[in-house]
Amino acid sequence: MTLPCTLWFFDRGKKTTDPDRKEKVLFIDARHIYSQIDRAHREFTPDQIEFLANITRLYCGEEVETKLGCEYLMKESFPDGAYRDVAGLCKVATLEEIELQSWSLNPGRYVGVAEREDDGFDFAERLEELNEELERLNLEA
Repeated sequence: MTLPCTLWFFDRGKKTTDPDRKEKVLFIDARHIYSQIDRAHREFTPDQIEFLANITRLYCGEEVETKLGCEYLMKESFPDGAYRDVAGLCKVATLEEIELQSWSLNPGRYVGVAEREDDGFDFAERLEELNEELERLNLEA
């Protein structure tokens, strides 16, 4: 079982520094960015933390930092070097979108899920095979 963690950062100066961002919220879902230490422990490496901070920097129009080695993560998610919504990772939501979600601040509701490559696995076919095997084992029992 995993224990979710949410960090909220409030920018009181957002109204004056960037009025375009006044009615918007940046959501970052970092559930899939970590290094597995053992079965129960995960940690963020310095390059992963730098990458997450750089998402915010890009959104704010600031210069990114790559001193800790997150270049590969930046190129993979932001090849043009500019902020963009990335499915499964980050999304800028308006207050209207948040209201439609009953004011939920769960990042997963906004960022969605990343597209996965088709691995050729047919779930329906495999489920049918397992069901047939279960029926056979039940008869044997």
